[in-house]
Amino acid sequence: MSWRDIQCGALRPEHVGQRLTVAGWVDTRRDHGGLVFVDLRDHTGKVQLVLKESEGGHELRNEFVVQAVGEVAARAPDAVNPNLATGEVEIQVESLQILSRSTPLPFQIGDDTVEETTRLRYRWLDMRGERMQRNLRMSHAAVAGIRRTMDDLGFVDIWTPAMTRGTPEGARDFLVPVRLQPGRFFALAQSPQLFKQLCMIGGFDRYYQIATCFRDEDLRADRQFEFRQLDLEMAFVEREEVLDVMEAAVVGAFEAVGKSAPARPFPRISYDEAMSKYGSDKPDLRFGMEIEDATAATRGSEFGVFANAPCVRYIVVPKTFSRAEHERLVALTKEWGAKGLALLSQVAKFLSEQELEAFGVPDGSSALCVADEEEVAAHVLGLLRLHLARELDLIPDIDVFHWVFDFPLFEKDDEYGGWTFMHHAFTAPVKGSEVWDPSNPGDVRGQHYDLVWNGWELGSGSIRIHDVDVQERVFKTMGMTDDEAKSKFGFLLDALAMGAPPHGGFAMGIERFVALLAGEPDIRQIVAFPKVSSGTDPLTGAPTPMPDGVLAESGIRALPQEDPAKA
Repeated sequence: MSWRDIQCGALRPEHVGQRLTVAGWVDTRRDHGGLVFVDLRDHTGKVQLVLKESEGGHELRNEFVVQAVGEVAARAPDAVNPNLATGEVEIQVESLQILSRSTPLPFQIGDDTVEETTRLRYRWLDMRGERMQRNLRMSHAAVAGIRRTMDDLGFVDIWTPAMTRGTPEGARDFLVPVRLQPGRFFALAQSPQLFKQLCMIGGFDRYYQIATCFRDEDLRADRQFEFRQLDLEMAFVEREEVLDVMEAAVVGAFEAVGKSAPARPFPRISYDEAMSKYGSDKPDLRFGMEIEDATAATRGSEFGVFANAPCVRYIVVPKTFSRAEHERLVALTKEWGAKGLALLSQVAKFLSEQELEAFGVPDGSSALCVADEEEVAAHVLGLLRLHLARELDLIPDIDVFHWVFDFPLFEKDDEYGGWTFMHHAFTAPVKGSEVWDPSNPGDVRGQHYDLVWNGWELGSGSIRIHDVDVQERVFKTMGMTDDEAKSKFGFLLDALAMGAPPHGGFAMGIERFVALLAGEPDIRQIVAFPKVSSGTDPLTGAPTPMPDGVLAESGIRALPQEDPAKA
């Protein structure tokens, strides 16, 4: 027996007169003097059923699963529902079978006002709603579009292990105890980075994978413990070839979900330009209001705050601010680390006419200035630029993708001192800078590139190190001894010493990409079963304690923890 001949949302006037079987969930039920009208729902839409109470209509309740058999009929002209694709027809039910009953629901399907924890506790109900149906099916379509693109470009899908050796990649590892070797642990892979590089050395010159990755880090709107990424690697390539493939994958995903694809090639800006003009390495380029420099123009100023500051930066905002509004912005920028925020109109009396002209502020606009260290000024004005653009509704409804490249290879390690990588330890320096002073590598640039969409970083990539001597130099700069590098990365160093081709790749977060594609504020709305910010799963109650006997089998024990309720 077939459970259904046609899906609920597919019925149209051309089906009138046909005897068909449908199945789905009862969305609504209405009694009208012996007749019962039921909206039956599946993922394609709703169709109206008409049946007598005596034929089982009196038993039906919301979210019962039913099968109905009957003739498709045209609705009377005054009964047509223009809001439904099936609104011109209905099914005159001949027989009805209740396949599954439902207990009273904790919330109504499709009610987005329900607290998120409750929605996630009963995620199977939430998934029946239009929002989750749309988002999860869009995720599937986007990934399918990416896969088609990668296949068309000659990439090979190679699966790599989830359990591996822990390596420094910028976040904490999730650890997996091994029963057969008590006291030893695998780490869940933060990415397939080293495995895909080994694929290149192994002669597979175009690898890709929709890889599941794991990172033990604080959860935010765009972060989960486990996530997917489009992971790719190519041998015998330069940067532009990698960027071209990623742009093709993005366009393929847009086309797969029926959206207008962004124009190629995507704009490219350097890291230095991004930081100086926008105060961010993932700037939102949908609007202007760029950061400008008045340091040179105010060096000889009688206004000491400007004259003596390491640098003077400002943004021009298309609005005039009252004193109260300015004070509110001052308080905000101090939270971000600024000493203060000068409103040019309020300090104009201390500046010469020539200095004022250098700022070039048009009528009806204001210049907001930060006089501080260059890094502080860029950071604060970058945040202020975004804050005011949102507050003043200056961001147009468009999509702007762009690349940022030429990042520093190293950055100061504030936690441990010394130097660490900015991207990861396997990024190649730009050509011609393969030798540097390990004690002062701040000026070395790496062949690293980020893809940014409307101010969101979608992912990162780089041309990798394929010279074992350069790789060892990176490890030394990070403070590793030869023995430590051999212990942690001996397999990689051995591989690089046995004929490694030039190679590079990229990794793009699938959930972050699909969330933006769907217009959702966070990735939990496009993940079937996500965790909440506390790191727990409301659906299953995980994580949970494990019995001491289970832990002992793996050679570990749980240390006593203070009860949070008593802390």
